[in-house]
Amino acid sequence: MKKKIIPLLIAGTALLAGCDQKTTESTLATPTIDKSDAVAVVNGQYIAKSALAELEKEISERGHGQTFPKEKLIEELIHRELLVQDATQKQLDKSPEFIAQLDSTKKTLLTQADIQNFMKANPVTDAEIKAEYDSKVAGENGTEYKARHILVKTEEEAKKLIAELDKGGDFPKLANKHSLDAKESQNGGDLGWFVAGQMVAPFSEAVVKLEKGKYTKTPVKTQFGYHVILREDSRAQTPPPIEAVKEQLTPFLQRKKVQAMVDGLRKQAKVEILVPLTDEPPKAPTEAEKAPAEATVTDKAAEAAKVIESTAKEATGKVEEAAKAATEATGKLEEAAKAVEKAATEATDKAKETAEAVDNTVKKAASETAEAIKKPEEVVSPEPKK
Repeated sequence: MKKKIIPLLIAGTALLAGCDQKTTESTLATPTIDKSDAVAVVNGQYIAKSALAELEKEISERGHGQTFPKEKLIEELIHRELLVQDATQKQLDKSPEFIAQLDSTKKTLLTQADIQNFMKANPVTDAEIKAEYDSKVAGENGTEYKARHILVKTEEEAKKLIAELDKGGDFPKLANKHSLDAKESQNGGDLGWFVAGQMVAPFSEAVVKLEKGKYTKTPVKTQFGYHVILREDSRAQTPPPIEAVKEQLTPFLQRKKVQAMVDGLRKQAKVEILVPLTDEPPKAPTEAEKAPAEATVTDKAAEAAKVIESTAKEATGKVEEAAKAATEATGKLEEAAKAVEKAATEATDKAKETAEAVDNTVKKAASETAEAIKKPEEVVSPEPKK
């Protein structure tokens, strides 16, 4: 599988930010480098072979064994040198921010150097490791237990299982059938070997009290549910050999040595702490401080009252205007109603008159028709008599 090549200028910047800044410090110090010890020269400045070796080491450690072609690494060092020269030309190394960071970096490097120097002069000895092993590891006479359990949701279920065990029930079979954590695994509720501290308190206490081959006669309640526990065996805990824990004990003893050294320096030093170590609770205001505050509150209350009064007056005025408009509208409605009533009356009267005229016309026509029927000859011979 091909390794992904990351642009080294970016990757190198990230590496520098996380390392001990040895490369940065060495670059700033600009040590004298012979041409024979250099891998490149940039504007008259040599880049040391040791810088290339340091970069290869950084990438290997932080990239979990990842490597880059040598020409890429050299090009990266050239880029860094160009940036250093450009920053120096711009006098960025004289800015307050840079000087503060440089001072902080210097203190960090000196702290590490002092600890490394102390550890070099006071290494952890085999005798110290043996003494720590004897007191903390081999001296522990712990006990391991081998047990099975059946875990159910309710106490009643657990009591029924205990009753079945009292009748000769098979513990592993009951566990496979009923236990919440054995139905799938079908391991008979086997927990293997463990020390009491690995289990929750009620469970471990019950196991410790049981005799070999016995099971709990009452359900054991934990946050997981109700347990029926069978203690199958126990044995003295065998401590691991000293060689197996030497790598864990060594850094522990180193830290103890360094802490003792720092404590010794602290006792000999004259130290004065100039800031409070705890946050002080806010002080209650004095009477003199309360008065202006109370006056301020009173003034604000008065201002608020004025605003409320003004708002109320304005609202009252608007209500009165609305009432007046409503009254006017009511008057107009009444006038409109009277006009409608008058028009309706007039229309009714005209309708009566029209009806009477129609009725008279009809009567007159009927009378004339009747007269014409009585004198038919006049109708047939309209000519006058001789």
